[in-house]
Amino acid sequence: MSVGIKLRQLDAYRWEIPQEGKMRTRGLIFCAAEMIPALRQDQSLQQVANVATLPGIVGPSLAMPDIHWGYGFPIGGVAAFDLATGVVSPGGVGYDINCGVRLLRTDLHRSEIAGLVQELVDTLFSNIPSGLGSRRRDFKLTPPTLKDVLRYGAAWAVKNGFGNADDLLHIEAGGCIKGADPELISGQALERGHDQLGTLGSGNHFTEIGYVQEIFDETLARALGVFLDQVTVIIHTGSRGLGHQVCDDHIKKLLQASTKYGFDLPDRQLCCAPIQSPEGEEYLAAMAAAANFAFANRQIITHWVRETFQQVLGLGPKALGLELVYDVAHNIAKIETHTVNGRPQKLCVHRKGATRAFPAHHPEVPALYQETGQPVLIPGDMGRYSYLLVGTQQAMEETFGSTCHGAGRILSRHQALKRARGRSIVKELAAQGIIIRGAGKGTVAEEIPEAYKDVEQVVEVVHGAGISRKVAKLHPLGVIKG
Repeated sequence: MSVGIKLRQLDAYRWEIPQEGKMRTRGLIFCAAEMIPALRQDQSLQQVANVATLPGIVGPSLAMPDIHWGYGFPIGGVAAFDLATGVVSPGGVGYDINCGVRLLRTDLHRSEIAGLVQELVDTLFSNIPSGLGSRRRDFKLTPPTLKDVLRYGAAWAVKNGFGNADDLLHIEAGGCIKGADPELISGQALERGHDQLGTLGSGNHFTEIGYVQEIFDETLARALGVFLDQVTVIIHTGSRGLGHQVCDDHIKKLLQASTKYGFDLPDRQLCCAPIQSPEGEEYLAAMAAAANFAFANRQIITHWVRETFQQVLGLGPKALGLELVYDVAHNIAKIETHTVNGRPQKLCVHRKGATRAFPAHHPEVPALYQETGQPVLIPGDMGRYSYLLVGTQQAMEETFGSTCHGAGRILSRHQALKRARGRSIVKELAAQGIIIRGAGKGTVAEEIPEAYKDVEQVVEVVHGAGISRKVAKLHPLGVIKG
């Protein structure tokens, strides 16, 4: 528990952990007052303080309002490190490397799919493999092809007929992290990933059909191609077993590196290596390969979503208008340029359960969004709502261009299963007009809405603090779970 951690309220949305002891900087948590008691019940605040002790950290150890206890870093944690003196840590990225989310818009109004949602959900469930592996016999990867996926990411998928070149203009980093080295991926990781490309996986991963329930900024919504009652699709998944194994492999190596470089760590889960060391460079190159797998994974699922809508609705691509709004990474460490003390500086920014929120006119924001800022996608739980926002200059100045990534768990999966015992979650959601299909009852029960914070409260914090700006609220109609 984080009961002993000192907290000082700075304003309605910011709380500070003062620098003390071995901390090299302060902690800064974005949250509302009503969220604090729950944060005191786990180790997440202590983890914010622990991250602040790492060598070469620049600026505060940050946490977003979806913060909860994670491995090493809290989920919702953000930290930047100087390239010359700083470190890279797998605990600051997470096991599901480049777990991320993408939003698709359509030219359809909700009324146009009335009565067809069940069929759309059933067909999506048939076309998009869920659970641990792939059941599609028409899509298999050879080892050399898998390495090409790891090198080129979403571009490999597009080149092989899964989508179009325009999609790549609407993905963070164009859907490919440079510097990826597939030769650093272990045989075990390759084996775990070879049949998982184009799969949702389990846990909190999903594909969701929904609609635009509310618009907060008409000008921004119009620029993003979003309108009221518009049918939308959200895809949330990552690098699957391959990314998990990459993380596991390098945790073992960096535990040894932490000793080798004489790091005094408050928690061995913060194992790390200097960014400019053989161990640090190898982790970043392997992480980039896993991230590219995840970008390709979401791209292939997007292709199958488009096929499903065409199949069920009998409409062609132009009539559907199923276009990618944006795709963002959640769990990743990236080399970026930020302004520090009035001067540009290259940093390694860890975002774990956090996402970019770059502002208008930033060079890494796609040309289409240069006047709006980068789209920010914040999915909620399967029974409530999700949000579309845009990045802001305030985020660049205060959080290294970062914001929250979702609602944030408040119940463990075990606690959620216990809470769901004796209930039919599928029937409960059906009564609310939401159709659910899952790989098993357990996967649905683990993701009950009350297992998560209300994402509306989380979004109000980042909007109120100015590190993201609300554009629209999306409501689910049908969800397929891993």
